[in-house]
Amino acid sequence: MLTIAIVGTGNISHNHIQAYLQFGQRCRIVALVDIYPEKAHEKKARYGLTDARVYASHQQMLANEHDIDIVDVCTPPYVHAEISIDALHAGCHVLCEKPMSASLEECDAMIAAQQASGKTLSIIAQNRFTDAFWRLKAALDSGLAGKVCHAQVDSFWWRGHSYYDLWWRGTWEKEGGGCTLNHAVHHIDAIQWLLGFPSEVVAMVSNVAHDNAEVEDLSAAIFKYADGALTQLTASVVHHGEDQKIIIQGEKARISAPWQTFASVSADNGFPQSTNDTRREAEINAIFQQTPMLEWTLHAGQIHDLLQSIDNARAPLVDGVQGKRALELITAIYKSAITGAVVALPIHPDDPFYRTGGTSALAPRFYEKSASVANFSEVGAISLGKNLDQGI
Repeated sequence: MLTIAIVGTGNISHNHIQAYLQFGQRCRIVALVDIYPEKAHEKKARYGLTDARVYASHQQMLANEHDIDIVDVCTPPYVHAEISIDALHAGCHVLCEKPMSASLEECDAMIAAQQASGKTLSIIAQNRFTDAFWRLKAALDSGLAGKVCHAQVDSFWWRGHSYYDLWWRGTWEKEGGGCTLNHAVHHIDAIQWLLGFPSEVVAMVSNVAHDNAEVEDLSAAIFKYADGALTQLTASVVHHGEDQKIIIQGEKARISAPWQTFASVSADNGFPQSTNDTRREAEINAIFQQTPMLEWTLHAGQIHDLLQSIDNARAPLVDGVQGKRALELITAIYKSAITGAVVALPIHPDDPFYRTGGTSALAPRFYEKSASVANFSEVGAISLGKNLDQGI
């Protein structure tokens, strides 16, 4: 049975703990770590983790626990790399929350530590483990929609003004960025998983509703691919209703999450006819519906994949390289917005935006952070956004 240490017991740790408890025959949580140990004790009592020992630092935990198999990192982003690298060097597998780290330099250090240790490193991208995206990818990969021309990604979230009062949020140094980094990362990972890595990025960022944060609460970006296709992405924490979607326009049909397919037919003059290509729509729908539903979804789905990868000595679906790709696109968005230039990918190690602290040093401070709350009272697990599995 695999042993688990949870490092960071804030709101997102609920999703991790609940997921591990679903695999009670395969793993057990034996350590909880938090710089506020009372939070770890609360999780221990809430979930009946009677065998779990509580520590105030990951260093203390690693020094005392010699049989940990997986270190699960649920801390703020600025310490993801340090904790993950220490755990890998200690001979542990690592599951790290998004975003992978605070810089591409740290991503490469994490990947190097994983390669040197021979252990598994997986980065949370739980939206890949939804039936909506799993089936959308199957429909896309079938080729029935034709060559991809355009994608629309709406990563719409809503957070109240007080959201950025938490001590580490809303600062470039501690959070690493705003909604682009910590909310749209899910959809950015998903679109690069679906369409591949673009060649150029251009973007703008703004703060329109949170004057207690240095970072952006709204951004808009365009990705250009080598074949000329474009993706437009909006990241936001100002959209009431959190209406999230990915729409992919192929030459022959549109497909999307939430699921919809539409195949236009051209009249002789090039305008769309009133009747669609219903045969193509039916074939695409069949691919979507016949793709088996996942046994485990969201965090449970990714943890299941991690456990399977360890058992079978294979790479996880979202490894360190995949985690870095999402952060590289986010870094390109910030670089373009800050410099006003079109950014060519990849971003190289001699680029100031590659290095740890580079984006923070160059980024605009939209507002001064005006409050610093140590901890919010918990009201349950955090929102993971709208369910995209409509129509399944």
